[in-house]
Amino acid sequence: MTAFLKVEGLTKHFSVKARNGLFSPRIAVKAVDDVSFSVARGETLGIVGESGCGKSTTGRLVLGMMAPTRGEVILDGIPVHTRHDAAWRQQRRRMQMVYQDPLSFLDKRQPIGRQVVEPLVIHGVGASMAEQRERAEELLSIVGLRKDQFDSHPNELSGGQRQRVVLARALVLDPELLVCDEPVSALDVSVAAQVVNLLKDVQDRRGLTYLFISHDLKIVRQVADRVMVMYLGKVMETAATADLFRRPLHPYTRALIAAVPSVKPRPQRRLLAQGDPPNPLEVPDGCVFSPRCPLASELCRTQRPALRLAAGGRAVACHYPQEPMASAPPQREGVGC
Repeated sequence: MTAFLKVEGLTKHFSVKARNGLFSPRIAVKAVDDVSFSVARGETLGIVGESGCGKSTTGRLVLGMMAPTRGEVILDGIPVHTRHDAAWRQQRRRMQMVYQDPLSFLDKRQPIGRQVVEPLVIHGVGASMAEQRERAEELLSIVGLRKDQFDSHPNELSGGQRQRVVLARALVLDPELLVCDEPVSALDVSVAAQVVNLLKDVQDRRGLTYLFISHDLKIVRQVADRVMVMYLGKVMETAATADLFRRPLHPYTRALIAAVPSVKPRPQRRLLAQGDPPNPLEVPDGCVFSPRCPLASELCRTQRPALRLAAGGRAVACHYPQEPMASAPPQREGVGC
């Protein structure tokens, strides 16, 4: 696979106070911790995990919206700039984000057409205002809105229509990479399905590359070619979508899939995560998932597993992937795969 987007050792630490108080010490929260992955041109990589796992921060680091503590993002062979200068703005024409909440992203006082035109003005694209308007109207039509809605305001549109405006604004500069950060989480099921179908249709027609960030595994299963599972800033597992859902290797992945609502009967014994995610200020020494993992051994609690290659081009960070090994503790009652 030739990588269009390549991420190597991406790390982002935030300095925060360990507790309240004027003289409290500051410690580093590892929002993203040594994350590496690659995406081929025209491919969709789904990034999944619970809230606070580092998904959205990873997306913003990829776009150069914040500087990493260390690591590198390479787009089509060129490192992504983090200084917001002319070179970064030129790269940003190739990379855009589709945001989660369109109503908070869009300016309620401005007509939606003018907001779609704005990126063209910022980047100096278009010979005249008439040409820029024509381009914006074309994009509104592509995403399923009418040209006569150009002068409508966000509060005059439905949630699904507002998300289409956000998508039109992201597409108006003809980018090659879209980072979709929970793009349908604020929509009801039927409208979300329409937006997902629209995203897939636009990708097919334009050959776009997607990073699709979501906590909804059902949606990710529909749109992603491959999936990367994150937990507390680290990559737990990566695999082709079909392989991941058919045979998850990491206990955390198995727990996420087990928690997805289903109308089909499930086995009585399922592997479920125990308790809530730990405080990001108190990351365990060993495997970050070990406090919640029913398969955890002393090895898991003391030694952090490396992300290792597995069969079929997969990767997993687990001492006991998929099935417990002979040295692993017996599985508890009420928990299974």
